[in-house]
Amino acid sequence: MTTREGWISIENDRAVLTFERRLPHPIERVWAAITDPAERGHWMGDTTIDGREGGAIEMVPAAPPISADQKRMSGRILVWDPPHVFEHEWNQRIVEPGVVRYELQPDGSDPPGTLLRFSHRGLGVRNANGFRPGTHAYLDRLEAHLAGNGIPDWQQRYREVAESAYGGQTW
Repeated sequence: MTTREGWISIENDRAVLTFERRLPHPIERVWAAITDPAERGHWMGDTTIDGREGGAIEMVPAAPPISADQKRMSGRILVWDPPHVFEHEWNQRIVEPGVVRYELQPDGSDPPGTLLRFSHRGLGVRNANGFRPGTHAYLDRLEAHLAGNGIPDWQQRYREVAESAYGGQTW
């Protein structure tokens, strides 16, 4: 298991999906990409954020190809600590309620880069396994956005990742 491919741990009857990515961009740049609605729109989907603890987040991810009503996610911002921690509830019709957390820290490189630790807590084990290649694909899209490259097609990337990194399982 590599951290780039993510891993699932189990806490009681719920899963925690975790990824770590080293990004060759300053922490402030990565923070903007994950918290600025215009930037999130490029790699994640239409998003509104009231950037403060207790504020709201609403998002309709770009994929998978299901109705917007099923994809729509909303929640309260639980931690807003720029540019280090962004944590929010994840309430979506198709999965159990959960919490998503982005933790950013400088990686000590020169030029400065960022270690991103992403986690999604509260999923059922089956849904965590299904979200794993999808989250991987979204983080690949984030990396492409940060690099100024073309954004990979989510469905194609999901299939590639599921086949190569996760033994072909696409749940």
